Amino acid sequence: MSLSGKDKATVKAFWAIASKKGDEIGAEAMGRLLHVYPQTKTYFSHWTDLSIGSAPVKNHGKIVIGGLSDAVANIDDLLGGLLTLSELHAFQLRVDPTNFKILSHNILVVLAIMFPKEFTPEVHLSMDKFFAAVALALSDKYR
Repeated sequence: MSLSGKDKATVKAFWAIASKKGDEIGAEAMGRLLHVYPQTKTYFSHWTDLSIGSAPVKNHGKIVIGGLSDAVANIDDLLGGLLTLSELHAFQLRVDPTNFKILSHNILVVLAIMFPKEFTPEVHLSMDKFFAAVALALSDKYR
């Protein structure tokens, strides 16, 4: 699924608003991921606390949102812009790429909750397409 020029503009405009609450978005999305999809906890077994709102969950949420901000900045070259993250997740962390889609879903849920007026159907569509493109770029080194 490719991003049109309109999709890219929509993502950039919405992210300019949403990223101001990036830490909250990341913490909530990670908390939901670990709670709703407990199988994802296996990647974080070294954390002392996997509960919603814990320091490790909040910290990783911040890291995820930072990566998404980098993706927005590199929206015209996601493969190149996310190369280092793709290599990290494929070769060192060995994260099943299916989890990128699961996390994307959780981020969409949080965005819809936190930004009910701004998260229009058009924004939803563009963000969903963007997250699919990000997941694909992150999965690139698995092939």
